[in-house]
Amino acid sequence: MAIMVRSTIGLPPWDVLHDGLTQRLGLSFGQVIALTGGAVLLAWIPLKQRLGIGTVANVVVIALGVDVALAVLPTPENLPVQVAFLVSGVVLNGLATAVYVGARLGAGPRDGLMTGLAARTGWSVRLVRSGIELTVLAIGWLLGGTFGAGTVFYALAIGPLTQFFLPMSTVRAEQEQPRTSAVDPQV
Repeated sequence: MAIMVRSTIGLPPWDVLHDGLTQRLGLSFGQVIALTGGAVLLAWIPLKQRLGIGTVANVVVIALGVDVALAVLPTPENLPVQVAFLVSGVVLNGLATAVYVGARLGAGPRDGLMTGLAARTGWSVRLVRSGIELTVLAIGWLLGGTFGAGTVFYALAIGPLTQFFLPMSTVRAEQEQPRTSAVDPQV
């Protein structure tokens, strides 16, 4: 995520929201990420999403990791490096999302919203994720968050990338053998 921020071509939509909230609340970027993640968890209640170790790890690790990475990552000076930062960040974000959602240890708050809405509506991950990103982008922009061409690229690419990587990253649950009889000696 931090590599996309440093590209300076435009923040991802959730980070446009985080940036707008940072400006309004006077908190660090990482603190706002953690608080937003907690607030999004409330949307899980009607979607019947379950928390897992991955949910907690997502909030804590990303919040701390972004603050640390922003402190050490340089801001590229030329457009080709900025574009490389942006594209690699978006692709890595799509892959990382698919890997931890596919691990079935609990999605992060924002991704649980995505999987919950996809399950509830029957729409594809690609469509749900794109809709969420565009909605969050609009709210973040209204709060004064930084917006650029990279923001639009992210909003349009992250859903299809996540959907592409998800099948190859999902841990398959072991199939349970159905009981054939209540007195089956092998059960």
